[in-house]
Amino acid sequence: MAKITAGVATSHVPAVGAALDNGRTHEPYWQPVFAGFEYSKQWIKDEKPDVILLVFNDHATAFSLDIVPTFAIGTAASYQPADEGWGPRPVPVVEGHPELAAHIAQSVIQEDFDLTIVGKMDVDHGLTVPLSLMFGQPEKWPVKVIPIAVNVVLYPVPSGRRCFALGQALRRAVESFDENLNVQIWGTGGMSHQLQGPRAGLINREWDNAWLDRLIEDPVELTKMSPVEYVREAGSEGIELVMWLIMRGALDPNVNVLHRFYHVPVSNTALGHVILENAE
Repeated sequence: MAKITAGVATSHVPAVGAALDNGRTHEPYWQPVFAGFEYSKQWIKDEKPDVILLVFNDHATAFSLDIVPTFAIGTAASYQPADEGWGPRPVPVVEGHPELAAHIAQSVIQEDFDLTIVGKMDVDHGLTVPLSLMFGQPEKWPVKVIPIAVNVVLYPVPSGRRCFALGQALRRAVESFDENLNVQIWGTGGMSHQLQGPRAGLINREWDNAWLDRLIEDPVELTKMSPVEYVREAGSEGIELVMWLIMRGALDPNVNVLHRFYHVPVSNTALGHVILENAE
């Protein structure tokens, strides 16, 4: 059967993609950021996952603000990099896994999660920047990807409790797929940042690292945190962290921390990254 072997979480800051695309990774500002992913790039090269369930939020490219699904799953064979206003990123086309995606949709919907099924969409920096951080700049992505889009842009957003439960349902769906696949689940977005208003530029180091501690050690307690607390402590865009709870929900209660990295500032945001595997 298919199995989720590890969870990865990382920020998806668009400026990180621009630094990669424009050859600026060795500049003094960017060098510490990319150094934090050197372990990760070697680790994933060794792990060789077949499929990644990549949890991200669309930034008004695949979905306009006219229709915003709370949870959506991509079932297409491929996804083009999106044009976010300055042309698509020069990265490979993202290959999907329609068979596993359809199976997940069937399983999860029958568990009463109302996933929107998306047969065609372009994918923006929320999905492609994490791939670039982990795989570098290959001619072809060495893995198939199932996009799972979460609304953390237009309120009301899903609760951390609901996101964690979705992760648990995704794991059950994967493990009931009758093919031997090495599957990873990634949660993206965050950490503390606010892009507008009087608190623009907010970064809360202490809160971020305490939240990471709880993600690893007591994620169920984190599911009780309200959206108001995320916004108050981590800024308006800090609510993206609920997507990390989907990743965490798909893993065992006890996990091993293979890598943990935190850096500020990255284009006026806090960048966090962690790799987890089941303790057993």
